[in-house]
Parts: sequence; structure tokens; C-alpha cells
Amino acid sequence: MENIKKTEDLLAQLNSIVSEGRNPDTLDIDLLSSEAILRKINHEDAKVAPAVATEVPQIAQAVDAIVDKLQQGGRLFYIGAGTSGRLGILDAVECRPTFSVPDDLVQGIIAGGEQAIQFAVEGAEDDREAGVADVQAVNLSANDVLVGLSASGRTPYVVAALEYANSIKAVSVAVTCNPDSPLMNTASIGICPVVGPEALTGSTRMKSGTAQKLVLNMLSTASMIRLGKSYENLMVDVNASNEKLRARAIRIVMQATDCEREVAEQALKAADNRAKLAILMILTGLDATTAEQLLAQQNGFLRAAVESQL
Repeated sequence: MENIKKTEDLLAQLNSIVSEGRNPDTLDIDLLSSEAILRKINHEDAKVAPAVATEVPQIAQAVDAIVDKLQQGGRLFYIGAGTSGRLGILDAVECRPTFSVPDDLVQGIIAGGEQAIQFAVEGAEDDREAGVADVQAVNLSANDVLVGLSASGRTPYVVAALEYANSIKAVSVAVTCNPDSPLMNTASIGICPVVGPEALTGSTRMKSGTAQKLVLNMLSTASMIRLGKSYENLMVDVNASNEKLRARAIRIVMQATDCEREVAEQALKAADNRAKLAILMILTGLDATTAEQLLAQQNGFLRAAVESQL
């Protein structure tokens, strides 16, 4: 009897969730040619960016909170289940080579643990206790920001984690595609691009997943820019850890200073492959040690360091 009641409650919840609705524009999708199917999907995808645009003020509020906490020595965590959890891990992992941040500065947590990155873990998203235990395991504190990801906005694992974040006065942020959801009602900052029903009913890895990916890109990239990780629109803190990134570092130095490749390579060698330092050396004529001291004085902001020498 209890299981029947749970099923009835869940069905009622799903019936009220925007992203779980049936899309009237794709009712005939199973009758279409490949090209026609793709045009339907593409038409739905075109709705995502405008939906995210409506949430820019809330995304900016979250970025300000992230920057504030990171400047105070805090960390940024993403937490989610299934597609949402994988998207959080993806964004967190990519912050490391892109911005040369410590491995623990931006972290992704997924319901079911590492196994869930590749495989579905039955019941993981419904486990409230695991949501709390997983953020406790990383020692979430009042200095940190926890971003909860859930297309439906009802995932118990994520809601419980955000409730715990609130209880210890960490900043809690919701990223969901359903307004007036438990996640939105729990978070201190709510981000909710409403993309509507999916082309394939309930497949929230599609528009909802794309919307979450766009929001995560904005949260991490804008935060890192605010923390001095760019010069103009160049990724000057890129970690040149492989052949492609080493070539990119050379190109970034050349673009920032309008120098020849040989000059860029020489400066990078003297700067221990740190593009930001190499750029400062070329633009100011300073040696590596002096340039590094100047960057430290300007809290890592390259533009401020360059302008201080004009």
C-alpha cells in the first residue's frame, strides 16, 4: 500500500513538471524522416539560449557569490544525479587545465559516486541521506558554494544536499528547468531557464541538459574572469600540459603581445610555460622574477600589472 502511495505521489509530481510534459510540436516525430526529426530537435534547441538569457541576473548573482567565496579561500561544488551530475563533473574537470586552478577548487559530485559517471546507479537520485553524506565527505563549509543541478528540480539527493548547505550557511544555488520546484524553493539563489517539454518526452538530457551546460559554462567562466584568469579575451592562465595546450599557450602569448613565435617560445621557457607571466615579461621588459612579484602585487590580474608599468 505504501509503495502504491509513493507511485501515485511521484506521478502527480511528474504531471506538474514542465520538462516532463508532452510537446505538442513533436507528436508525429516517430513518423518523420531522419532530416525531419533533426529539424524538429533543432527547432526545440533554438529555445534554449533565450530561456537562459532570462536568467542572466540570477546567474550574475551566483557568480558574485562564487567570486566572493573563492577570494576568501572557499571552493565551488556542483552536485547532481544522472545527466545533471555528469555535466557538473565535466565543468569542474575542465576548470583545471583551462584556468590552472587547484584540483580541489572546483569539484563535481554525482549521486552514486564515480561508477555513476558511466553507468546508471539504481535509486541513487532518491537517496537523501547520501546527498548529505557526500557533501559532508568533502567537508562542505560556510566558505563554500554548492550548486545543485536537477532538470526536474525535485531530485531528493540534490535537495537534501542543498538543505544541508543552508544549515551550515554555505551559499546554495539551484540550476533547474522547472519553476516552483523543491530545489528552487530550497536554494538561496535560484536559476531556472524554462525550456519547455522535450522533443522526446522526459528526455531531459536534451534541452534541459543543454540549458544546464550553458549555465555552468557561464558560472565558471565568468567567475574565473572576475578572478583575473583572462587578459582581454585570452585564457592566459591555461595549463600547458599537452602538445595542443603548449601550442595554444604560444599562440596566446603571440596574440597578447603581437610578437613572433620565437619570442613567445623564449618567454614561455623563461616563465616555466606560464603564459600570463610570459606576456607580462614581453610587454614590460621585466625578468621572470620581477614580473612574478608584480603579478603577485596585483593579485594575479595581468591587465592591472601591465598598466602599472605604463
